Amino acid sequence: MKKILKELVPYIVILVVVVLIRIFIVTPIIVDGDSMSPTLTDGEMMLLNKLGSIERNDIVVINNEEGYIIKRVIALPGESIECRDGVIYINDEKYDDNFASKTDDFVKQFLNDDEYFVMGDNRLVSMDSRIFGAVTKEEILGTTNFVIYPFNKFGKIK
Repeated sequence: MKKILKELVPYIVILVVVVLIRIFIVTPIIVDGDSMSPTLTDGEMMLLNKLGSIERNDIVVINNEEGYIIKRVIALPGESIECRDGVIYINDEKYDDNFASKTDDFVKQFLNDDEYFVMGDNRLVSMDSRIFGAVTKEEILGTTNFVIYPFNKFGKIK
């Protein structure tokens, strides 16, 4: 019995380490929908990084009333954001939006110290902060920028 238990210990340790890594550090996620197109497409599998800070333009996974959604961070805590004549302004300065072709106008919003304004890259179909409001740090599960499937898109994205 001791011999069997001794042989099982390394496998148990490996299993515990893998579970802890998945819970606290990184886990796979699957893109669902077209709101991040063309950057991400429906069905792609990515790695969610649960560690680190959140910066402007990061792609984040959010857990809110809509479920798990993937969006891009446009404005950070404490900033203001608005869209006039199809141009996004952050703190009254033009934001170089290299991710979307068109954004409908919306009124100026002021973010609290723990809020982020997120939008999908496919602005015409995306349900994002323009509709459900800013998201809090607690709602953000982490960032993602690495596709693991399909293999022809394997690697880091912008």
